[in-house]
Amino acid sequence: MPMTEQELLKRDANRDLGAELLESVRQMKDGKRAAVHRVNVPQIVQARMDAGLSQAQFAALMGVSVRTLQEWEQGRRNPSGAAHTLLRIAARHPEVIREMQGV
Repeated sequence: MPMTEQELLKRDANRDLGAELLESVRQMKDGKRAAVHRVNVPQIVQARMDAGLSQAQFAALMGVSVRTLQEWEQGRRNPSGAAHTLLRIAARHPEVIREMQGV
């Protein structure tokens, strides 16, 4: 479930980024290997990337603002029914999206 803006602010308010950065530098100097974090790319981002489109191009094709697309990609908002259906098509058939871009 996506975090709300307030949840993100609350989570980040307790972080000491300076201390985290210094600790990372110390670990590097000590030769310690950093943990590898795998990031799951949201399906909408993967669909856009598979189609080879920028956020601006994909947003224009979807008929939404770039900001709306960014919020979908970040999980802050969910697409409407029609947009969700088009996104499912984009995920399964990126060639269709590329073809539509050429129209």
